[in-house]
Amino acid sequence: MKKLLLASVAVGALAVATPASAGDHGIKIDVGGVFKGYTVYNDQDEEGDTVEAREFDILRETELHFRGEKTLDSGLTVGLHFETDLDQSGDDNFNTEEAYAYFSGGWGRVNFGKEDGAAYLLQVAAPSADSNIDGVRQFIQPVNTTALSGGDISSLRLDYDQNISGFDNKITYITPVFQGFQAGISYTPEADDNGEATRGTNGVNIAGDGAAGDLGDVIDVAVRYEGNYDKLGVTLGAGYTLADLANAELVGGSTATDDREAFNVAADFDWGPFGFGVSYSEDNNADLLAAAAGEEIDDEEVLVVGVDYTHGPYKLGASYYDSDNTFGIEDLEATRYTGGIVYTYGPGMTFRGSISYVEYEESDATSLFTDTDDADATSVLIGTQIKF
Repeated sequence: MKKLLLASVAVGALAVATPASAGDHGIKIDVGGVFKGYTVYNDQDEEGDTVEAREFDILRETELHFRGEKTLDSGLTVGLHFETDLDQSGDDNFNTEEAYAYFSGGWGRVNFGKEDGAAYLLQVAAPSADSNIDGVRQFIQPVNTTALSGGDISSLRLDYDQNISGFDNKITYITPVFQGFQAGISYTPEADDNGEATRGTNGVNIAGDGAAGDLGDVIDVAVRYEGNYDKLGVTLGAGYTLADLANAELVGGSTATDDREAFNVAADFDWGPFGFGVSYSEDNNADLLAAAAGEEIDDEEVLVVGVDYTHGPYKLGASYYDSDNTFGIEDLEATRYTGGIVYTYGPGMTFRGSISYVEYEESDATSLFTDTDDADATSVLIGTQIKF
């Protein structure tokens, strides 16, 4: 797989080497982004009396995008994309999420730098009530999981994006679309050690130089199909991720015997104004989260079903989300029901309203929650998304 990826990059490099036209002055960068702001009412269970979650609050997620591209006389398109998050982890910081260059032509496209891998870029999402709340990647999470379980549930999101390597530095090749089919492959070196560092001035990384259980090299492969049959639109997709363990020794003296593996399969169908889709994914978590207890957990399994109906500027949607062994915690199940409406009031501008009910259930003897075996939350959100 690495050889195939390097060959793809070599094709792009040869295209880059083609002399540019006289008077070329590089790429002009445009500034854009998106603002997502919500007023939230949230009623949830809490762990004891020590932590209390607000019932009314305002949540937001703001990004700035810097991008530009140029097509040379040779036919090669060269582009740059930089993406910053102004609200990362609830702090008003200016954090880089994505920073990559891309090269494209009739032969396909190569991404080079900090960006999602092919398994996410080609992933098929089910319809949603509000993609910021119940989409493939959850940007707004109304439930305070620290108050819910005293901090035992560490994840902040209920979503199903396949992005084990995150935004770590990687090389991705995506084929052109051929009769509706498209495929992609990504290679990420030393994913956990990569982190946010560019390593641009500090030399190459030390192989396997990470904490116990850190992930090493990551390979993503994915395929997607889009087609129309009379009035029926069909989108199908599948992705697979394999991540080596840079250091198999885990907390508590246990050793993981499996590399981390994940896959997803999904289908989306559109008939006139109606949409229906389903996604199923699994992640074995490389047994990392169970190491301290010296036990092996089952794979985390996520099933998502969504429907929507579009009429003019209005879109009604609903989704069902079910996760077994949620966050890699054995016997913990998360179930969420969401319904909502999106109204487009201008180009790139929408009003959004939704209501969600989520329940966490634990079936083993040791509970994460005060109520021995479950905890739940109901959230009502009204907000706007503005692209610029």
